[in-house]
Amino acid sequence: MMVMLGNHSSPLFHYWAGKYPNKVGWLLGPSGQRKTKLRSWVPYACDNDAFSAWQSNTPWDENAYLEFLQWIFRQSQRPRWITVPDVVANRAATLEKWDKYAPRCREHGHDLAFVMQDGMTPDDVPPDADLVFIGGTFEWKWNNLPAFCEAFPRVHVGRVNTLSKIRRAAELGVESVDGTGWFRRPLEEFALLEEFLCGKPDNQLTFPIITNGD
Repeated sequence: MMVMLGNHSSPLFHYWAGKYPNKVGWLLGPSGQRKTKLRSWVPYACDNDAFSAWQSNTPWDENAYLEFLQWIFRQSQRPRWITVPDVVANRAATLEKWDKYAPRCREHGHDLAFVMQDGMTPDDVPPDADLVFIGGTFEWKWNNLPAFCEAFPRVHVGRVNTLSKIRRAAELGVESVDGTGWFRRPLEEFALLEEFLCGKPDNQLTFPIITNGD
């Protein structure tokens, strides 16, 4: 399973990308793209910044997203997938966004991710979606994740910032997760992530598992 870490680009991150191929990557959105230079050794996928706009109570920037798409299309290094725009906590509007933007996102043959909102079921996923991106609230996400993993071969989980949840996602067969909270914590907690990447079982961890938080 791959852990995607936003546009973080410290020497340690690049060391991990080389040491643990296909286990760490970037999840880039329109804002992160401006600060990040792609590297051939770092796989990446494309977000849409809808959640960050919702979280900051600011309008989602359609123009920035469309410019981001054009930037993606110009890159020789293809993303693992592109997240089609969604509307946080709004099922109907998210489905409308898919109908509007998916054809444009697919113009160059990229795989597309559909973002799940609270209350959605597997039946809501468009048949032409390549990957299911599990958003939604913390409780809803983790309560429903097993059903989505059973229904779809490719699942990504957003905002996974604890080792216990990373391990849970891996157990369920999730393809990838993302999280930015690791870089706002003490070194001891950050070290937990490498212990997962190198494949240590729980009973051989240097640090105790942190279970609180999203």
